[in-house]
Amino acid sequence: MAVRKKTTSKTNTHWEREALEKIALSALGEQKIARRWGIFFKSITFLYLFVLLFFAFGATHTKGGSSNHAALIEINGVIGEKDEVNAKDFFESIQRAYDSRGTKGIILKINSPGGSPVQAGMINDEIKRQKKLHPHIPVYAVVEDICASGGYYIAVAADEIFVDKASIVGSIGVLMDGFGFTDTMKKMGVERRLMTAGSNKAMLDPFSPVNSKQQAFVQEMLNQVHQQFIQVVKDGRGNRLKDSPDTFSGLFWNGEAAIKLGLADSFGNYDYVAREIIKVEEVVDFTTYEGFADRFARKFGASLGSSMNESLRTAILNQKLIIK
Repeated sequence: MAVRKKTTSKTNTHWEREALEKIALSALGEQKIARRWGIFFKSITFLYLFVLLFFAFGATHTKGGSSNHAALIEINGVIGEKDEVNAKDFFESIQRAYDSRGTKGIILKINSPGGSPVQAGMINDEIKRQKKLHPHIPVYAVVEDICASGGYYIAVAADEIFVDKASIVGSIGVLMDGFGFTDTMKKMGVERRLMTAGSNKAMLDPFSPVNSKQQAFVQEMLNQVHQQFIQVVKDGRGNRLKDSPDTFSGLFWNGEAAIKLGLADSFGNYDYVAREIIKVEEVVDFTTYEGFADRFARKFGASLGSSMNESLRTAILNQKLIIK
């Protein structure tokens, strides 16, 4: 009996050892499988991020075409060196549009409230320069929701301007805005201590009283820029403009009224212009779009607002010259 019990004990011990070995091997196998799946999913994630960044970091993109087509360039947003619409991107877009062998006409699809007169002027000049180089390729401006101030400054370089009946067009004027805090400082008992070298260095300082001579100087500058804007409109529209005292007053009109005033030519969207005016069915987008890298760089640069460069850029204390 004792021998039999001993044999049974050894058998049980052997069975337990085998069971433990199987459990350990199974656990190891599951760990290997889990590790392989982990590597697989990490690889997929890395590949996905790589593809995403590959496309995101493409600062520009365009869709080209060799068959006959209308070249579309979108002017969408505020106009400024670091804004959605700027001269640098536009130059690239219009050059590619003209370089495309199948381009039969260019459509500027505009939806802009305006912005920098400098950037708008540069774009206007480039359109006219390219038109002289390519007289056989017409340029049409198509207004969507709004084409005001700087947006209209650009539009008048086109051969014709098409609008929707409810589009907002015009606002031919110039403004420089700011704030004054002199009375607020008096009420708060704050003393302004400002030292300058140059009698006009602190011009437009919001914490100092308005100087009549400096105000007259700024007004003259605004008038000059306004006259430049007016001349650009007259050059672009010619005898199509109707004689009205309100045309250059800064007022704006809907598309229907704009046509009556000669600020626009006819109704139509960009599909209509491509199909009925340029006589092509295909519209190819040549717009230069801002990529992820550019957006990141712009936002990162903006975050350094306390730098010396930004201080110099804001030397006139946030007074902005805008064509309105």
